[in-house]
Amino acid sequence: MNVTIHPTSIVDDGAQLGEGTRVWHWVHISGGARIGERCSFGQNVFVGNDVLIGNNVKVQNNVSIYDAVTIEDDVFCGPSMVFTNVYNPRSAIIRKNEYRRTLVKKGATIGANATIVCGVTLGDYCFIAAGAVVNKDVMPYALMAGVPAKQIGWMNASGERVTKQPSL
Repeated sequence: MNVTIHPTSIVDDGAQLGEGTRVWHWVHISGGARIGERCSFGQNVFVGNDVLIGNNVKVQNNVSIYDAVTIEDDVFCGPSMVFTNVYNPRSAIIRKNEYRRTLVKKGATIGANATIVCGVTLGDYCFIAAGAVVNKDVMPYALMAGVPAKQIGWMNASGERVTKQPSL
């Protein structure tokens, strides 16, 4: 299989990586992860066990994709963005049975240092601005920015700002 894995990376037994996927320096992919074709994982990425990633997904440096996250095809995860999976974490309280599922739909872009709070769906081709904190579902093609993130416009499938919501 044509998969590139840098020698500093750890890909646990059982992980499924699709044809043409590239895993760069200091990445850890857990054994239950299922990853599609032509994906790229930048330096210092972590992928949990209960993670499903589609085809042609770009995950930039320092991103952690924790359990209960599904990422569809053609998604861009910017540098140091983060997913959560527990809504109200406490160190002394085990809440693995309370993970909230997060779904990132086809073509979405998540900017650098954005935070995606667990339990939301990011719509097809939405665009999450750098540093935004998303704590509710996002409509397809919506441009979201701020803390908490609010819709400030629309983006098309090519990543250009437009005046009205494109149709799927």
